[in-house]
Amino acid sequence: MNNLILLRGGGDLASGIALRLHHAGYPILITELPQPLAVRRAVAFCEAVYENEWTVENIRARLTTNRAQIETLLAQREIAVLIDPSLEQFTTFGWQPAAIIDARLIKTPAPNLPPACPFTIGLGPGFSAGHNCHAFVETQRGHTLGRVYWNGTASQDTGQPDGDSRRVLRAPSRGTLIGYANIGDHITAGQLVAAISEPDGSLHDIPAPFPGVLRGLIRPGIQVTAGLKIGDIDERNQREYCFLASDKALAIGGGVLEALLTQQTAAHQAEPAR
Repeated sequence: MNNLILLRGGGDLASGIALRLHHAGYPILITELPQPLAVRRAVAFCEAVYENEWTVENIRARLTTNRAQIETLLAQREIAVLIDPSLEQFTTFGWQPAAIIDARLIKTPAPNLPPACPFTIGLGPGFSAGHNCHAFVETQRGHTLGRVYWNGTASQDTGQPDGDSRRVLRAPSRGTLIGYANIGDHITAGQLVAAISEPDGSLHDIPAPFPGVLRGLIRPGIQVTAGLKIGDIDERNQREYCFLASDKALAIGGGVLEALLTQQTAAHQAEPAR
């Protein structure tokens, strides 16, 4: 397990990273929450938590519960998913991963690195190289997207989505999500995409702001809070995009791969000659 990559988070951006690293030959273990809230779940390996297995771009991930299962899956060149958000179970395995990638996108400062921590890569807001990660990859769109930084602090969260902010559908209140459309459906302006069933039994409808394709929607039946991102409408209206990792995810994945190779090359060069 010397080249094992521990990927914290299995959302769509994390899954783009997983795809890039898997194709480069790295074994991947994803740790996730008991109830992930991925919007672009068609391309998120965290869906294995609900479905026991999930395939993105012909790469399969399976839910695991113990070390033996993980070893078997990795030997089969599949991605392993473990419900272990705090890494408590992982620490019992006694493995030293080649790197830890924090792809949870919590957008708040992470704790400082503990002593003798494996090489750690952070994604986006909340990470500062040399403090709570060894390097970070920028996640904000623009000329810095996907770039690796070995010092400094990642750009702050703007609180605004990329492009037309109306494309992001948010829960108007707390309650249970009801889905009226499926990911990949072509949507007309004003069409009901989903609703929130509030605790008092009333429904709060969520219409589409403009025509497009439903690129993402949280799993129906999930309990949501007011303001939570629950859906995404893509005005490009290309259904196939719903089932492919995004350009952003792959750009970030390329940055993570660069950071890994840079660190590994430096470690090899530092080894004493034999």
